[in-house]
Amino acid sequence: MCGIAGFTNKISDADRVVGEMMDAIKHRGPDSEGKYIDDGIAMGFRRLSIIDLSTGSQPLFNEDRTLVLTFNGEIYNYRELRGELIKSGHVFATNTDSEVLLHGYEEWGKDMLPKLRGMFAFVIWNTETRELFGARDFFGIKPLYYAKMGESFIYGSEIKSFLKHPHFRKELNEAALESYLTFQYSPCEETFFKGVFRLLPAHWFTYKDGELHTERYWDINFEADEEPSLDEWVKRISETFANSVEAHKIADVEVGSFLSSGVDSSYVAAVANVDKTFTVGFGEDEKYNEIGYAKEFSKFIGKENISKIITPEEYWEAFPKIQYHMDEPLADPSAIALYFVCKLASQKVKVVLSGEGADEIFGGYNIYKEPDDMAFYNKIPRPIRRCIGKCASAFPAHRGLNFLIRRGKDLEERFIGNAYIFSEKERKKLLKIKTGAPPAMELTKPFYDKTKGKDSVTRMQYLDLNMWMTGDILLKADKMSMANSLELRVPFLDRYVMALAEKIPKRYRVTKENTKFAMRKAALEACPPLTANKKKLGFPVPIRVWLKEDKYYGIVKSAFESETAKKFFDTERLTALLDEHRAGKYDNSRKIWTVYTFLVWYGVYFG
Repeated sequence: MCGIAGFTNKISDADRVVGEMMDAIKHRGPDSEGKYIDDGIAMGFRRLSIIDLSTGSQPLFNEDRTLVLTFNGEIYNYRELRGELIKSGHVFATNTDSEVLLHGYEEWGKDMLPKLRGMFAFVIWNTETRELFGARDFFGIKPLYYAKMGESFIYGSEIKSFLKHPHFRKELNEAALESYLTFQYSPCEETFFKGVFRLLPAHWFTYKDGELHTERYWDINFEADEEPSLDEWVKRISETFANSVEAHKIADVEVGSFLSSGVDSSYVAAVANVDKTFTVGFGEDEKYNEIGYAKEFSKFIGKENISKIITPEEYWEAFPKIQYHMDEPLADPSAIALYFVCKLASQKVKVVLSGEGADEIFGGYNIYKEPDDMAFYNKIPRPIRRCIGKCASAFPAHRGLNFLIRRGKDLEERFIGNAYIFSEKERKKLLKIKTGAPPAMELTKPFYDKTKGKDSVTRMQYLDLNMWMTGDILLKADKMSMANSLELRVPFLDRYVMALAEKIPKRYRVTKENTKFAMRKAALEACPPLTANKKKLGFPVPIRVWLKEDKYYGIVKSAFESETAKKFFDTERLTALLDEHRAGKYDNSRKIWTVYTFLVWYGVYFG
């Protein structure tokens, strides 16, 4: 696991600049560093040593040194690919997984990408053709950003490294702010920094003579196979997941596992058979503290559990540092908890397994039950449902009315992912600035278009796999683990696991009784029934409670009345949200936290 940074070389002091870019992401790779510089490129690399500790440093070269590689990630099937490439005449200089990318690119070009099993973001410079080739993994586990500024094409694992380049212009992308207010993360290709883009998951790019070209090389295709029985699906899940976990344990250092009270991390920890599990929680309330469960489960599987209770003071004090590491504001309160569990694990191990991706792949979110729950109401003709919903929306928010409002909307209108913070009407009232940000439905439309004719649950999953997972779940997983020089691996997000899940019928994914139905039955083979059948909880954080306390209410109110807040927002509306929440009139905690997160992030990068 590493960090990469570089640029097409059009400056006189490239060595110094790429060195400063590398220093900005030293946390991603504190073990060693490397550079390659010629008159066309400057490539930097920071290494966290995991495989081939002695000879795996980068940049790496092919036999005649015409190709140069810097790579962030892990290739789990590198041994099979290495054997195939050696048979084809390629000569390897190291035992590292990284080198298969060089020889694989020589042998197969971009057709190498579908052969890979792993998480990756890499670039390869061709010294003869002067072309830069790069790619990002299937799901977007590893990040890769780029910008064309001045005469330079700049790329890297984290945007903060770009700030060191003399051609970089730091400017806020205000349209990203408006979209963020709805999604709680940055949902577009262009980031919060104007002119800086993320390479999308499952995409490759080439850059040559000032021209950038990007293309998708893989996609998810849900096509249910109705023939196998439930027992057969359970067997296939067990076998495929066990194989994935085994692949994800490949390392020359110790591997641990995160553990919450949920089935995903429990299933990973049980199958992985690692020695140590890691858990964090808040206070004594079981709603916010899963440590007691984790210790019991660790005893059940015969492993050591290492835990920590996060105090409110620690949580709030770490928040600015966390927004720095995030690069872009992310209003998911669990990101801070993830930072602390990564910090805890990094004191004992270099690699940790985690359960991200199971919900999106196997249908785990409670919202996926909504289409079944509303089936009876859908028997009412659509025009009548829409009319009832429109009337209900004229009244103040209430749980019963919200039912009518949501069921008066089509799927594409009511579901943009697992977070829906401010509606378009609300965000435009709240913002002082005019941004021209696209409507939420415009951003989700391409994914809904690709799943026309599929059932509602499948369409929701496909949307979440392409937006929510990469924009929220995997962003915080990468940035919080790397902030602590820890490699986080996600065995559910494996192309073989996905290929299996694509074929599981909807009735074995989501039922009226539970989510991840077939996967939970597979987990029963390794976990006790209480764990395997436990309903989705998430990573609970008591933000709504803290915002009613004088201390934290005061901190947020001060931010809402600041000059920065006045620049972007109607501050009277902000303080009204805060006061309504404190009085118990409405639960505005997610809206408050979304705005507060942006203000803290803005203070870090633009203050």
